[in-house]
Amino acid sequence: MIEAVIWDFGGVFTTSPFEAFARYERRNGLPEGLIRRINSDNHLENAWARFERAEIDLDTFDREFAAEARALGHEVPGRDIIPLLTGDFRADMIEALRRIKTRFKTGCITNNVPSMQMSGADTPSNLYKREVLELFDRLIESSKLGLRKPDPKIYVLMCEALAVAPADCIYLDDLGVNLKPARALGMTTIKVESGPQAIAELEAATGMTLR
Repeated sequence: MIEAVIWDFGGVFTTSPFEAFARYERRNGLPEGLIRRINSDNHLENAWARFERAEIDLDTFDREFAAEARALGHEVPGRDIIPLLTGDFRADMIEALRRIKTRFKTGCITNNVPSMQMSGADTPSNLYKREVLELFDRLIESSKLGLRKPDPKIYVLMCEALAVAPADCIYLDDLGVNLKPARALGMTTIKVESGPQAIAELEAATGMTLR
């Protein structure tokens, strides 16, 4: 019996930052997939992981990410990466969330970085993001908690916050590495590759019409 639907944010309600990474790499003559490789090497303790847990500030992230890129033979300042994280909103996924909310508990687990919180200008994009985040019953942010996916504890904390068992949850994320621990806990998982694909799988899992 499904009681809750838990979502990632970036790459789920917005287009994937991987698209922006690829554009940056092409524009700067870098190898395809370089940024993803830097982020995935030593993915529990690299500069990106530590920044998402708010263990380092932006200046330190800038230096450490650049050092990790340099170790692979390329120059990529960490500060260049932060603006690439903001994608376009997927209206169909947001509508699916609104409909899901009428029947199920909802939660969001997002790996984010302190600079996202500090850049709180009331731009239309930021205001819309805030509006979407307010739709969730519970929100867990890695940079506020000091814990990030794929650490299994963050999924357990969300289940406790929603007062549900993992086996009674659906979890959506665009990264397989973040889906694996959720699945190990007993959650039904959906890898988001596109809005229509994810919505179709969510409709099948919940029996709801979401579009």
